[in-house]
Amino acid sequence: MHPEDPRRIHAIFEAFVHAGLAWAKAGGTDGPTKYHMGRIDAREVTKDEVCLVHTAKHWDWIQTLSSKTAEELEVIVQHPGQLIMDSVYVSSNTPFCAALSAGGAIEACRAVMLGKVKNVFAVIRPPGHHAEREDVKGFCFYDNVSIATKVCQREFGEQCRKVFILDWDVHHGNGIQQAHYDDPNVLYISLHVHKDGRFYPEQSYRDRREAYGDHLHCGKGAAQGTNVNIPWRDHGMGDADYIYAFQQVVMPIATEFDPDLVIIAAGFDAAEGDMLGGCFVTPAGYAHMTHMLMSLAEGRLAVCLEGGYNLDSIARSACAVGRTMMGEPPDRLQNVKPTNKGVDVVKRVLRQQSKFWSCLYPKDMSLHLAALPHSERMHDVVRKWQATTLWDEHEMTPLFVHKEQLSKSFENQVLATPNYMEPRPLLVILHDPPEVLATPDPRTGKLELHNTWLTDTIKTYVDWAVKHDFAVIDVNLPKHVTVDEDDAEHEEMDSVEYRTREATQLLTYLWDNYVEINESTHVFLLGTNTGHGAIVNFIKANEERAQARITRAISFVEDVPFQSCKSATNEDLAKWYYFSSLVYVAKSHNFWQSEYAQKIKKRFGHVSRSSEASMSDMLHAHKDEITAALLRDTAAWRARKAVQQVEQDDPELTRRPPIGNFALSPTKNVVLNRTSSPRLPSPAMMPPRAGDE
Repeated sequence: MHPEDPRRIHAIFEAFVHAGLAWAKAGGTDGPTKYHMGRIDAREVTKDEVCLVHTAKHWDWIQTLSSKTAEELEVIVQHPGQLIMDSVYVSSNTPFCAALSAGGAIEACRAVMLGKVKNVFAVIRPPGHHAEREDVKGFCFYDNVSIATKVCQREFGEQCRKVFILDWDVHHGNGIQQAHYDDPNVLYISLHVHKDGRFYPEQSYRDRREAYGDHLHCGKGAAQGTNVNIPWRDHGMGDADYIYAFQQVVMPIATEFDPDLVIIAAGFDAAEGDMLGGCFVTPAGYAHMTHMLMSLAEGRLAVCLEGGYNLDSIARSACAVGRTMMGEPPDRLQNVKPTNKGVDVVKRVLRQQSKFWSCLYPKDMSLHLAALPHSERMHDVVRKWQATTLWDEHEMTPLFVHKEQLSKSFENQVLATPNYMEPRPLLVILHDPPEVLATPDPRTGKLELHNTWLTDTIKTYVDWAVKHDFAVIDVNLPKHVTVDEDDAEHEEMDSVEYRTREATQLLTYLWDNYVEINESTHVFLLGTNTGHGAIVNFIKANEERAQARITRAISFVEDVPFQSCKSATNEDLAKWYYFSSLVYVAKSHNFWQSEYAQKIKKRFGHVSRSSEASMSDMLHAHKDEITAALLRDTAAWRARKAVQQVEQDDPELTRRPPIGNFALSPTKNVVLNRTSSPRLPSPAMMPPRAGDE
């Protein structure tokens, strides 16, 4: 059975009847009462109405389907050159069903605007929000909601001038966005899974356009700001994420927009249990969102069914929405804490949309900063300060790193102590920039320096290593590379994949040019987040070289993918990595919810679940454990070094003739520290110094 199943609308209606929201003859009760939903007759949409959104060519092609044979329908395409249509199935009844769905949406919205009902739920199919001006796609033929919007604007004029369309379907409503992208009187807000352009309908467009549902598509011309995409970066979003987005973005913008009519493009494929959406919005979550939307436009609300393909999920979710529309309060939410990924997306949308809406803060600072004679990104300032501090305290200097395009972000990226080529332990640290903690002024976006804190926990590792005579190479891995023509716009950090790839290349360069050719007695690699990925990638690409020189690989993993070290040709690599590594994974990392955490394989290394969640706290909590391991690994070297130090302090020890070639003094002996010089003879056997007699 195709997911866009005719049973969908039957399941919703049956749920309404069983909940006492609607009346049916089969229910065995008397006719409908004032406590039941009223009935609105659907009709077929007209060509004139469809052409408010679609082209006449689009209408004409759909009408031809009614006269096609079954064999012709199996191979039909809409446009020349198409190999197959995009996620639609057709029959000779498609023109009628699609026309009835669009006409039903129109009549539902008209009933609200005419005052016949306060709000309405249009249980219609097929859905419409993917249908574009001249394309059927994604189970959709006519853009039902957009057609209804245009019809109402035309018919009711100033009474329905501004329309707010809220689309909570798990897929982006590309058709609705296209229909109103340059219309300042239509506010379209969509909450959908986007996965950075890797989730439908992205990558499915006939014109091969780039990501269309990202947060940067905000409208065109006078309509800038009236297109708001809230693009989740992954599946798994739940009630708390949606409610947080409503409270922070949807409701403030909608309130400022002040619509005359609210239409929900109500797909229920973000509901828990839906096989296509992979999200966890509960019936209570949908009820709370509906309740908030009912506070707009004096309560004029039309709900038009879009997607949703689990019959039980859509029935329960639609029923919760219907109860709320009928005046029942929403059930309590079980979870009100949004995920980190959800908060990140909402904050990203806020930064973008704050340019267009007076109610949103913090405001974008780029125009103000671009006009200032001198401004610099803080990560460059901090790295300069780090370089100066490390020079003053440990005489660490930059190592040359060849890059085709040398940004100022790379000027002090790699710093080394002056003894990094000497025969001593070498600690190579690959780390993220230090954390800066502050609360900006919500109105101006400014930070007060006296209330801004920089936590550079990595420096405590550098200090410890230098104190214990280790050589150190400190590698900063910037999250964004500053360009010379910086327009001061807010910059998202580069992707984890890109940063890990760059860090791997940098580590390989340092190994080839500085590490492998020196005389280090031990090589320790310590990486945080992308540094962890770089270390694992380097080991897998250089198995023999890594195993021959690396004494221990230490990793801290907070919020990046947790990588394993496994070779297709070397079965011993995973075992070596297990005994040569220390890996600390944040307690909140999603690895601990995966099946791999049940019995951790050796290829993941010697893994410990940290009691901390942030990188600074993890580095601080496990410092003693790590430094103890470094001391154990270098115990033999430190013993030899102590002997050499004694010999340096007393050159006479290395020039004395063998025992027995001279007379011993019975009264005076040379006292030596045998604990640090186990190779030396006992004090009673030592010859006297000149002048002792």
